[in-house]
Amino acid sequence: MSSENTVYIVDDDAAVRDALGLLLSLNGYRTAFFADAEAFLQAWTPLLRGCMLLDIRMPGMDGLTLQKTLREMGSRLPVLVITGHGDVDSAREAFRSQAVDFLEKPLQEKQLVAAIEEAFQRQASDARASPAHAAWARRYASLTPREAEVMGLVVAGRHNREIARDLGISVRTVEVHKTRMMEKLEAASVADLVRQHLLYGA
Repeated sequence: MSSENTVYIVDDDAAVRDALGLLLSLNGYRTAFFADAEAFLQAWTPLLRGCMLLDIRMPGMDGLTLQKTLREMGSRLPVLVITGHGDVDSAREAFRSQAVDFLEKPLQEKQLVAAIEEAFQRQASDARASPAHAAWARRYASLTPREAEVMGLVVAGRHNREIARDLGISVRTVEVHKTRMMEKLEAASVADLVRQHLLYGA
């Protein structure tokens, strides 16, 4: 499992959130909790990585409406729909909005973990297939081996003096490689470089 991935749990039942949080933490997953759809929408950004466990029946905006809203906003975060009141119409609507799975409570641990892993794999393959990822791959391929080394150290949080020491080159040489690397990757800043690296990998 990638350390960048998080399971976002959206369920109005605090007992369910607590139980899922414990179960998933024991399986090594990082989790984040939201009591309603509105709270998740406030926190959502296109950079979220992982998947969502989404309850259907919640006060305010229901889960299926949230799922549809996120799709309309351009979200590519895989969704696992969970419900204690499953029916064919709800399942059909969930899958029409590209849900990875439709799970009925009480959730079975093996089934849940398998569904989460499938969701993570779907997001990874989706990212690799995207035009933005292809563009990143072309830009990354244009780096020299030394520029690629410098990029790896920059995204790891190393400063120029530390990079110079690690690579056995001068600080000025590091600055030259770093400038060329940033230009080739079309990164506006170190923060933008880190964002691209987290989104697309190297």
